[in-house]
Amino acid sequence: MKTKLLVTLAATALLVGGSLAPAHADESLHPDVVYALEHVPGGVAVDAHTAEWPDLGMQLTVPSPYQRAVGSCATGQYCAYSEPNRGGTRLSFSVCSIVSTAGLSTVRSIANARSSGTVQARNAASTVLASAGAGVTANVVGAVTNLRCLF
Repeated sequence: MKTKLLVTLAATALLVGGSLAPAHADESLHPDVVYALEHVPGGVAVDAHTAEWPDLGMQLTVPSPYQRAVGSCATGQYCAYSEPNRGGTRLSFSVCSIVSTAGLSTVRSIANARSSGTVQARNAASTVLASAGAGVTANVVGAVTNLRCLF
């Protein structure tokens, strides 16, 4: 009798919910998302790397290993900022070459959100004032006139 009842309950659960497993046990979810959903009630998986708890105003985001964004410098770009530590106004570039920073009155930091290579902040005499490898930022001292992107 108990076996028949369990089979009936399982079949009903499959018909109603589609699965006996919790919704967050999806194999496509990042393990950190699964862990958080199992340990903090009320969470919802937004995508494979994100979960949110609307009632708590909380969100968990696991960075993708394929993204290389550095602060506000988007993946695949390199950027110059008017203030140290990626602050102030930003110029961003997607073409890897030598580019002018004339659009900013001063450059005080750079960021390299590319997956490889180096970005150099240089002055008019082509002296390297700062360098940033892939996924790195650097503060700059001196008068920057251009950025040089190296593969």
